[in-house]
Amino acid sequence: MSFGKKDICNNISSKAQISSDESKNFLKKFINNVSVNSKTKNVKISNFGTFHFKDTPQRLGRNPKTKEEFVISKRSKLFFKASNKVRNIIN
Repeated sequence: MSFGKKDICNNISSKAQISSDESKNFLKKFINNVSVNSKTKNVKISNFGTFHFKDTPQRLGRNPKTKEEFVISKRSKLFFKASNKVRNIIN
């Protein structure tokens, strides 16, 4: 089962009793705020988890169809580490 932005917006609007446009705006601002602030420091949300960026090194990739090898450049990726409370709820 997939859970996308549209589903999250619908849940926010129904639980908070706000319009869907307001919930879309709220989610967009939240995601933007997390991604911008995570570049300089960790963003920790109590009892939920921590967002942080990690640098992945340059590596060798391969096209599985043609077996052609190519270099994948160094990248910076946003990661999320769930808190123990969230992990216990999920498991």
